[in-house]
Amino acid sequence: MKVILRSDLAELGKRGDIVDVADGHARNYLLPKGLAFKASLGAVSQAAKMRSSRDLRDANARDAARTIASTLVPLVISVSAKAGPEGRLFGSVTAADVADAVKTQTGIELDRHDITVEPIKTVGEHSVTASLHAEVSFPIRLSVEAL
Repeated sequence: MKVILRSDLAELGKRGDIVDVADGHARNYLLPKGLAFKASLGAVSQAAKMRSSRDLRDANARDAARTIASTLVPLVISVSAKAGPEGRLFGSVTAADVADAVKTQTGIELDRHDITVEPIKTVGEHSVTASLHAEVSFPIRLSVEAL
């Protein structure tokens, strides 16, 4: 059965996509939950409008992510943490610590889930990766300092 998706589903596709699914899956899951509707001739044009609005939102999100990336890439963000005399931290710098430091120093709010941090356990220069969009991933340079 051909259906048009009303929302993004990881296993099938994105909103507005026309997909072919098993009759039972459509009848018992997708249609009753409102996740899809049957593809008819009139619904195909509606799906095209859904895809175009999705593409426009995606382009706006990508442009916003690129703007944030161009702002953050040249900066060095300072993070303070408790450390011992040898420069080893009493714990580690987390993604939440990085997000808080970016917000206080630049005013840009990042979600901690968008930041990938390998365990940082020493004082010094480090780099973490931020992925704000599927196509926009960039490094954030950190300067970890002892309190």
